[in-house]
Amino acid sequence: MSAIDLALLALLTPLVVAGLLVVAYPVRKAGKPAAWLSLAAATVSLGASVQLFVSQVGDPAFNERALWIWLPHGGEVMATIGVHLDGTSISMALIVSFVAWCVQVFSLGYMGGEPRPAFGRYYAYHSLFIFSMLTLVFAPNMLQFFAGWELVGLASYLLIGFYYEKPSAARAAVKAFWITKLADMGLLIGLLVLFALTGGFAWTANLEPFWANVVTLLFFLGVMGKSAQFPLHVWLPDAMEGPTPVSALLHAATMVAAGVYLVVRANPLFAQAETTLMVMTYVGGFTALFAATIAVVQTDIKKVLAYSTCSQLGYMVAALGAGSVMGGYFHLTTHAFFKALLFLGAGALIHAVHSNELKDMGGLFKKLKVTGAVFVIGSLALAGFPGFAGFFSKDLILEALYEQQLWVPYAFLMTAVFLTAFYMGRVVFPLFFDEPSEAVEHAHPPGLTMLVPLVLLAIPALGAGYFASSFAEVNAVAYEFHLGVTGYVAIALTLSGIGLSYLVYGKKSVPLSAFAALAPIGRLARSGAVDKLYQTLFTDGALYLAGAIGWFDRYVIDGVMNWIAWLFFRGGEKLRRLQTGNVRDYVFALVIALIAVSGWSILQ
Repeated sequence: MSAIDLALLALLTPLVVAGLLVVAYPVRKAGKPAAWLSLAAATVSLGASVQLFVSQVGDPAFNERALWIWLPHGGEVMATIGVHLDGTSISMALIVSFVAWCVQVFSLGYMGGEPRPAFGRYYAYHSLFIFSMLTLVFAPNMLQFFAGWELVGLASYLLIGFYYEKPSAARAAVKAFWITKLADMGLLIGLLVLFALTGGFAWTANLEPFWANVVTLLFFLGVMGKSAQFPLHVWLPDAMEGPTPVSALLHAATMVAAGVYLVVRANPLFAQAETTLMVMTYVGGFTALFAATIAVVQTDIKKVLAYSTCSQLGYMVAALGAGSVMGGYFHLTTHAFFKALLFLGAGALIHAVHSNELKDMGGLFKKLKVTGAVFVIGSLALAGFPGFAGFFSKDLILEALYEQQLWVPYAFLMTAVFLTAFYMGRVVFPLFFDEPSEAVEHAHPPGLTMLVPLVLLAIPALGAGYFASSFAEVNAVAYEFHLGVTGYVAIALTLSGIGLSYLVYGKKSVPLSAFAALAPIGRLARSGAVDKLYQTLFTDGALYLAGAIGWFDRYVIDGVMNWIAWLFFRGGEKLRRLQTGNVRDYVFALVIALIAVSGWSILQ
C-alpha cells in the first residue's frame, strides 16, 4: 500500500466504526461487540501509523499529500481536504494511535463493570475521537485542521460527561466545552483574517510583521484554551470527572497537545511574529510554575496529575515561544508516554482501592508490584530524573530559554523543576512505601488487559529520550544533546525535590508544619480563586450588565417612545373637539379661512 493509502486507512477506519456504532444500536447496546469493533479500528490505525513511520524513518525529506476539492467557489477552489504526510504529521499520528490503542485495551478491564449500553457508547466515542484527532493531524491546511479541532472538542465533551447522570460530571463537560469554545473564537477569527490577507488557509504564509502578530495571537488564544494555559486552564482539573482512561487519552497525551501541535505545524507563520513568541514564552513559563504550585497541595491523585499536565504544557508552549520547535515537540512526545502511563497507573490504583484520595492509598507496593514499578518509572520521567525520557526533552527546553536569555520564564521553569520532583515524591512515597491503609487490605491487582498497556507505555517513558536524534531526523530539525550548566542545575533541583519529599513523606523526619508557607496556596486551590474571578467578571458581570441594559430599555427607550405616544394621544384628543359633525360649523370655518386668505393676499 502507498503512504496515502495507509494514512486514509488509519483515518477512515475509526470513522466507519463510529458511524456503524451510531446506526447499529443493537451492536452498541450489546457492549462488548462495540468494544471489540472499536479496538479493531484502533489496531488498524496503529498498524498503519507504525508502517508509515517505519517507511519514513530512512527519508527525512519525505513529503506527500493528496487533495480533494472541498469548497468550490466561482470556478475556483476555495478550500481542499486530504492528507499531508511528513515527519511531523506521521510522528504525531503514531503517538495518537499508540496511546489510543493502549487506553482502549486498558478500558476493557477498567470499564468492564459498566452497563452494556454505556460500555458500547464509551467505545463509540473513542472511535469518533481517534478519527477527529487524525483529521487534525493529517490536515493539509488550517481549515481542515479547524474541523478536526472542533470534532476533538465534541468528543472531549462527550467523554468528560460520560457519567451524565452525575451532576459534577455534567457541569465539568459543559465547562470544558464553553471555555474551549470561547478560546476557539480566537482561532476562527484568526483563520478569517488569514483568508482575507492571503486568500487561503495554507500552513505557510508570508505576512507583514503586524498582521503576522495579529493572526498568531488569535491562534494562540485557541492554543491557550485547548492546551490549558493560564488563565484558560480552569476546565482541565474539572475534566477529571470523566473516566480515568479518558483522562489518559484526552487530557494527558493527545487532545490537550493539539494546541502545541498547531504551533509546531504552523511554525513558519509563528516565526514571523516576535510579539506572539514573547507572549507564548511568558504565558507558558508562568503556567508551568502556577500549575506546579497548585499540584503540590492536591489530595486527589487525578487532580495532582491534571495540574501537572497544565504545568508540562506550559513547558512546551514556553519552548515554542523561545524558538525551540524540537524542544516543544519532543517534550509533547515524551510527555504523551509518561503522562498516559501515570493516568492509567492512577486508574489501576483507583480500581484497586475504589478511591481517588491519596490518604486511602498508602503502602500499595506489596500488593501491586508491577503497577507500582511502572508508576515510579512514569513519575521519574515526569520529574526529569537523569536517564528517563522527560530528562532529555525538558533539558532541551531549559537550554533554549537559557540561550535566548529569557531569564524570567527560565526562572519559572527552573522552579517548576523542583516543584515537579517534590509533588511526585509526595505522591509516590506514601502511595507505595507507607504503612498500608485500611482500604489497601482489600486491594486487588489489575488484570492482564490493564497491565499490558502499562508495561508498553513504561518502555518509551523510560527510553524515548535516547532516540531524540532519530526523532529530530524524522522531523527535519537540528538536535545535539549537550549537558551544560542548565542541565546540572536541573538535575540538582530534581534530586533536591525528590530528597525533600522523601524526608517529609517517606522518612517523615521533617514535619508538615515546616510547610506552613504553603497554606495560602492550599486555600487558593481549594477556593477555586480563578473560577470565582470568572464568576465575578463574566457570570455576575453579565447579569449586572443585562440588568442595566434592561433598565435602560424599560425606562429610557420605552420611556421616550411612550412619551411621544402620549403627546400624540393628548394632541389628538384636543383636535378631536374640532370635529362637531355640524355642517353650519364647517361652513363657518370655511368662510373664516377664505377671509383670512383674502386678507393675507391683499396685504401682500
